[in-house]
Amino acid sequence: MEEERFRRALEQADDGIVAGRAMDGDVEAFAVLVRRYTPMMRAYTQRMLNASADVDDIVQESFVTAWQRFGELDDPSKVKSWLMRIVSRKAVDRIRAARPVVDIDSIDRPAPLHASPSAVVEVRAGVAAVGAALRELPDAQRECWVLREIGGYSYEEISEELGIPVSTARGLLARARKYMIVRMEEWR
Repeated sequence: MEEERFRRALEQADDGIVAGRAMDGDVEAFAVLVRRYTPMMRAYTQRMLNASADVDDIVQESFVTAWQRFGELDDPSKVKSWLMRIVSRKAVDRIRAARPVVDIDSIDRPAPLHASPSAVVEVRAGVAAVGAALRELPDAQRECWVLREIGGYSYEEISEELGIPVSTARGLLARARKYMIVRMEEWR
C-alpha cells in the first residue's frame, strides 16, 4: 500500500524532483521520465525522419544516453529540454548518416534558358564565392548562419537545435553576417 502511494506521488511530482531522483540512480524515477516523455520524443522524431522505422530506436538510444549522462544535467527542472536536445541530435545524426555526401561544387547546374554565358559564369562564381566564404567561417558561426539564412530558423530554434543560449546564437550569427558582408563586398 505504501509503495503504491509512493509510485503515484512520483508520477505526479514535477520534473525537477523526478529528474533529481533519477540522477541519484533511482530507476523508478527514470521510468517515470521515460513514460512521461516518450510520446513527445517519438512525435518529434517522426517529424524529423518522416515516420521512419528508426524512430523507436532513436528514442530508445536517447534514453540510454540520458541515463549514462545524467551527471551532465545542470538543472533537473530542465530535464524536458535536455531530453529533447538529446533526441534531436540523435535524429540529426541518423539523417546525416543516411544521406549520401555530395560535393555541391562538383555539380554543374544547367544554365537558365535566357541567360547569357557571361551571366552564367558570374552567377556560378558568386555561388562559389559564397561557398568558399562559408567554409572559412568557424563551425559554430557557419551552423548559425545556415540555420538562419537558409533554414529560416528563429533565434530560439537555433538556440534549441545547437544547445546554446539565445544570446550566444545572436552573437555567432552577427559575427557570421559581418564576415559574410565583408567577404562578399565585391559581389554587391
